[in-house]
Amino acid sequence: MKRRTWLVGATAVLVAAAPAGAVVVVSDGEETTAAAPQAPANTAKVEKGRLSAVVSLSGILSYRSPYALINRARGTYTELPAVGDKADCGDVLYRVDEHPVLLLCGTVPAYRDLHAADKGRDVWQLNRNLRRLGYHAGTGAVFTWRTERALSRLQDHEGLEVTGELRAAAAVFVPRAVRIAKVTGELGGSARPGARVAQATSDTLGVQVDLDPSQQGEVKQGDRARITLPGLEVVNGRVARLGRVAESAGKDPGAATIPASVRLADPTKASGLDRAPVQVDIRTSGVRSALSVPVTALVGRSGGGFAVEVVRDGGRRELVAVTLGLFDGTDGRVQVEGDLAEGDDVVVPSP
Repeated sequence: MKRRTWLVGATAVLVAAAPAGAVVVVSDGEETTAAAPQAPANTAKVEKGRLSAVVSLSGILSYRSPYALINRARGTYTELPAVGDKADCGDVLYRVDEHPVLLLCGTVPAYRDLHAADKGRDVWQLNRNLRRLGYHAGTGAVFTWRTERALSRLQDHEGLEVTGELRAAAAVFVPRAVRIAKVTGELGGSARPGARVAQATSDTLGVQVDLDPSQQGEVKQGDRARITLPGLEVVNGRVARLGRVAESAGKDPGAATIPASVRLADPTKASGLDRAPVQVDIRTSGVRSALSVPVTALVGRSGGGFAVEVVRDGGRRELVAVTLGLFDGTDGRVQVEGDLAEGDDVVVPSP
């Protein structure tokens, strides 16, 4: 996966902007303009503002963040999810001996029974789950009477034994709602504490890309992205996560890449495209304040380099040599330095 770059060569004439009769030659630092009257030019403004570079990569649509769902109950699996099922926080995930096991959201796995007066991060995330599910639980990391009452109502609603306590065997905690990717438990098979019952991922499609290590400093979390789906539909997104360590799929350290994920602004547009290849264009921070012109305003100079044709007062045209900087492929503009000012008119080809 390579970054798309824009190469500017001295012999590359991107645009022949001069009208008939004009002499577009810059020699020995002198500029020559046409003496004959010229027709009104089609122009664009020199602008000052932010420009962004574009890092273009190939990516894969996939459900992100694999999670292992670890069973804590003992008995027989009497109901299991199917591959592709989605489970939200508070849903019944599976059943052991017909007792429901809930999916709850949190980063601390179930490792103990929770009851009155218990304290800790696991109690805090239980309270948070209960509040998100519409039950009036406490707000802290203490198992209070509010927690007990809210939990009893949840248990009654989901068909669990109403105890006001949460057994470790009655819940599986994962950071967010999931999509079942693989089921390892067997219906009618033995459920053993500590055994994996299923493998899951996040329930939302995202894009996985691999950055070259040299691009790690350019791409930042939150950078905007445009994702071109199969069928050429374009979806907006943002860089959601960046890996910190380069990873290599083989033995060649030179082939190491940094994993990154891009969140889609509207994942529904990619429904049904799991594992599909996509094109990702990430706009990096670039330059905060720069003069820029449309790329089509550039003309080649006979001695090498580039110039733009500026329309001065009275319609007089003047070729101004420019030094090129950052190219913003999304907006089709290029950073320039020269005898130009914001608001100047430069000649561009007629549409």
